[in-house]
This record gives sequence, C-alpha cells and structure tokens, in this order.
Amino acid sequence: MRFTHLIYLLFFFLLLHCKNSDVQLSKIEGKQIQVTDKLELDSEIDQYIAPYREHIQKDLDSIIAISPKTYDKTDGELNTALGNLMADIAYEQANPIFLKRTGHNIDMVLLNYGGIRSNLPKGAITKGTAFKLMPFENSLVVAAIKGNQVNDLVNYLVKARKAHPISKLQITVDKNNTLVASKIDGAPIDADKTYYVATNDYLYQGGDSMTFFQPNENLYTLDYKIRNTLIDYFMKVDSISPVRDDRFIKIN
Repeated sequence: MRFTHLIYLLFFFLLLHCKNSDVQLSKIEGKQIQVTDKLELDSEIDQYIAPYREHIQKDLDSIIAISPKTYDKTDGELNTALGNLMADIAYEQANPIFLKRTGHNIDMVLLNYGGIRSNLPKGAITKGTAFKLMPFENSLVVAAIKGNQVNDLVNYLVKARKAHPISKLQITVDKNNTLVASKIDGAPIDADKTYYVATNDYLYQGGDSMTFFQPNENLYTLDYKIRNTLIDYFMKVDSISPVRDDRFIKIN
C-alpha cells in the first residue's frame, strides 16, 4: 500500500510540474507531397470509400431535364441564352423565398459572366451538369440599394461590354456604346427608390470591381447556392428553352 501511495504522489507531482512548465513551440517541419497519378493508391482506403463514391456518382449522373441543343456563354455580345437562363432561374427560385421572408419582391438579378464555367450540352441534363456550370460555392444574397446605385450598376455593365447575366433589367445602348435607356421590369429607374437586387456573395463583396452594392440599406442572405437553384429548376421542368432577347441590346 505504501508503494502504491508513493506512485500516486509521484504521478501528481509530475502532473503539477508539467502544468507549470513553460513549453513553447520552437520549430515546425513539413514536406511537400506531390499528388499525381504516380502516387500509390491505398487499396484499403479505396475499398472503404468505393460505395460512397458510387452513390455520389449515381446521383450526379441522374437525368433531371433535357436540353434541345448546346448553349454556350459566348453566343452573344451583350446577352446570351445561357446567361439569361441562369439569371432567370435565380429570380424564379429565389423570389418566392425572399417574398415570404420580407414581403418584398426581388427587383432584378445580376450575376457574373466569369461565374459560368461550362456550356450546357445538348441532351441529358444531370446534377453533374449543374456542378460543371457552377462549381463554386457562391450563394445568393439580396442587397437593398438606392436607384442611383442601380444607375452605377447599369453604367458598369455598359462600360464592361460583357454579357453579365441579368434578369428584370433592360439596357439599350447605341452604336457608340452610349446609354440610351435603362429600365427595371419595364419602368424607368427612380434614383430615390430602394431596389432589391439579387446577386452572388462574391459580387456583393466587390468581386469583378462591382463596388456599387456598398453602402446599402440592408443585406438579406438567402442560404441558397446558385448551383442549387439550377438543380431545383432543372428538376421541376421537362426541358429547357433559353433564348437571347432584348434585355441588353445595341441599336444602330
């Protein structure tokens, strides 16, 4: 028993000593491991994850809609069928959520041309198609901004001369790229009115030099990934039929 007590005393002494000791990190070492096709496969790990990989792949390959032809983001100068589709989907899927939460409708949508990372191929549309179109984790937000800021947004688009996806916004420029008219849902933009503009969190934070979202009256986070808006829309339609239209045009 005395020997046991001695062991306990030594244990508590060492424990107290360790707590009071001043231990500091002196060095961190590491090495770079190149992940290439030459890296040996761990068969045990591969067998373990195989059922999960197969389940995910089966889900991604499931057909959820049909595309009558291939659509590409380069098929138009100022607006494209694919960009129009993505902006219109964002509005259709997000507006009921926003309206229910706030009592307001979304006035317009702005996404970014560079965010479209793939074309939409002819034939079967799958969940994997949505992941290729939008591989990023960007989510929709709605910023409440004044009409003068919307005018800044319009001027940005006119100067950019790029088919950034828009919905509910109409822009007309002349052959010299001078703004002729800009409207939201058919009505002229009121500089003093508050507009609810849906965009992605990347652009809201100033991505692509879009600084017109700051300051704002309010920000509404929808917790709705853009990729998921695509998947949800594709799952509720049999086929898609996006078109280029007059939402952003140049007249002679």
